[in-house]
Amino acid sequence: MNRIEGVILDWAGTAVDFGCFAPVNVFVDIFKNAGIEVTMDEARAPMGMLKIDHIRAMLSMPRVSALWEAKYGEAYQEQDVQRLYAEFEPALMASLSEYTDPIPGVIETVEALKSQGLKIGSTTGYTSNMMEVVVSNARQKGYSPDVYFTPDDTHSKGRPYPYMIYRNMEFLQLSASWKVVKVGDTVSDVKEGMNAGVWSVGVVIGSSEMGLSLEEFQALSESEREAAIAKAEQTFIRNGADFTIHTMSELPQLIENINGMLSEGKRPGMQP
Repeated sequence: MNRIEGVILDWAGTAVDFGCFAPVNVFVDIFKNAGIEVTMDEARAPMGMLKIDHIRAMLSMPRVSALWEAKYGEAYQEQDVQRLYAEFEPALMASLSEYTDPIPGVIETVEALKSQGLKIGSTTGYTSNMMEVVVSNARQKGYSPDVYFTPDDTHSKGRPYPYMIYRNMEFLQLSASWKVVKVGDTVSDVKEGMNAGVWSVGVVIGSSEMGLSLEEFQALSESEREAAIAKAEQTFIRNGADFTIHTMSELPQLIENINGMLSEGKRPGMQP
């Protein structure tokens, strides 16, 4: 039957940790400790990737790369990546449990999807060690997908590679990529979905792409909210998302719409 069988969710910024703040501050701090002042935008740009790849991506940014060369007299080396990551992981682990609150509406949405017979998978840019902290804390707070896979399960080939999605499909016995919806809050998530050939959806409010805490978002005027939402939506669509949703609460209706498109023979990547 031509219907969606499973949904694969990202974790931080999509299901838990509104605004995806756990890793950002640590990225800023480790570069500051190395004598390089990076901006929040620079720290967020590669979000969703495996964290050591994220550090490589930041070091490859022209401005950051130039600052590094100016300070150290040469381009960054792989040993610099390893040194920064060695500082990053324990710093993140120390604070990670504080960033595991489910985003408003997520628990109810997942329960609704499960009640309709949909399977709920998940992928992440966190390592397996990090996810042990996140998964156990999120479960205690009411959020628990059917399964999760990390880049450790795919030979460190994280996003934008599609392999974590494929592992979810295999485990959950989902029969075809076009019967799967991937939801995430970063460009890396969108590209992961595209590369896997599934329906790729960007969720906006609470996303790393928007980069605001719940308090900061609620403090915006209506016109400021609309502008922030539109900017994130445009980024997702420009990078290949099939759809965007404001919040996870809109996902069940979107899936119904996709089911209608499937019955018409449409597939991911086709403009609706």
